[in-house]
Amino acid sequence: MLGAEEQRSEVARLLSQISAEYEAAQRGLTGLAFGTSQHSFITSKMERMGELHTELQSIVGDKAIAMIADQLSKIN
Repeated sequence: MLGAEEQRSEVARLLSQISAEYEAAQRGLTGLAFGTSQHSFITSKMERMGELHTELQSIVGDKAIAMIADQLSKIN
């Protein structure tokens, strides 16, 4: 079981990774790649975000999605 400080660090790490995946997917929409390669790239980023969400949810429970929404709202 993680201590309180380790949990906060892990939550921060996961939220940071989710932001990075999201930003990469957004750049993929406007990047130079076209067609299938662009779709595959964005899909892989969204799938990774799903995996990270599952990890975050295992730590913080149902408030994980609200935390992610708050984190991503800071990007836009």
